[in-house]
Parts: sequence; C-alpha cells; structure tokens
Amino acid sequence: MTDCRACDLAAGRAPLPGGLIHETAAWRVEHCLGPLGNGAMVVTPKRHVVHLAELDNDETAELGPLLALASQVVSRLVHVEQVYTCLWSYAPDGPVHVHFVVQPVTADLLSEYAASGPRLQAAMFDRNERPSPADIAQVADQARLHFRELTGRDSGRR
Repeated sequence: MTDCRACDLAAGRAPLPGGLIHETAAWRVEHCLGPLGNGAMVVTPKRHVVHLAELDNDETAELGPLLALASQVVSRLVHVEQVYTCLWSYAPDGPVHVHFVVQPVTADLLSEYAASGPRLQAAMFDRNERPSPADIAQVADQARLHFRELTGRDSGRR
C-alpha cells in the first residue's frame, strides 16, 4: 500500500513517536499524532481497511474488547470526565485507513474550549496544538504499563 499514513507508521516508513503501545492479532494501538491531546490513542487495523464494512470476522471480534481496553487505559492515564471513542476514516482527498480515536476528555479541556463532542474536537484541530514527541513517549510508556497490567502480557514496543 502506498500513500497510507497508517500503513507507513506500521511498517516503520514514518516516525512513530512513542512507538507501538499495544497490539492484538489484528489491531495496533498508537498514540494519536493529531492535536487531540496527550493520552489520545489511535486503534488501527493492521490490514489496510478503508471501510468499516471491510473488517473480517476476526478483526470485528477483537474490536469491541480492544476499544473498551483502550478506554480503560486512557482513564488510568488521565482523570477524565469522559472518553470519546470515534471512527475516523476520511481525509480531504477521500477515504483513508479506518481508525478509531480514543480521546481523554477532562473537565479542564471542556472548560478551556467551552465545547464538547465534535465541536471540541473541531476546536482542537483548529488550534492545532500537538503534544511534543517527548510528551508522547512518556505517556506511551505509561500506557504500555497499563495495557500490560490489564492484559497480563507485554504487547507494545518502542
């Protein structure tokens, strides 16, 4: 696959701050590289999938439990009011590798932006403040520990 950021990150063709946090047979968990705050994670199928309807039975079976697990980890990283979990699969040029964003939302964040839900995320994209690679690496290390505690196995790597 060419011109796919998710595939390039997974194959090591693009830098991945914080490295791989967790993986299953069909999915990868990485820190979000966008402006959705430190501690936001991305859950991406290992296989290049553009539409949710393209997921196979194994990918589908792993998805719900993995999203719940990622939400638990995010809740351990940050004192949250809510954890947003949303599907992203579109860019200005059209559909892209499907991925789920698991975003910690704190009371401070809601107050700072005076918005919630999609309006909060849009405001964060408009401001475009991204965590530093050092901050991402630190939270990714913490997230790997939480995944290990919750699953009893080490599945991420730097």
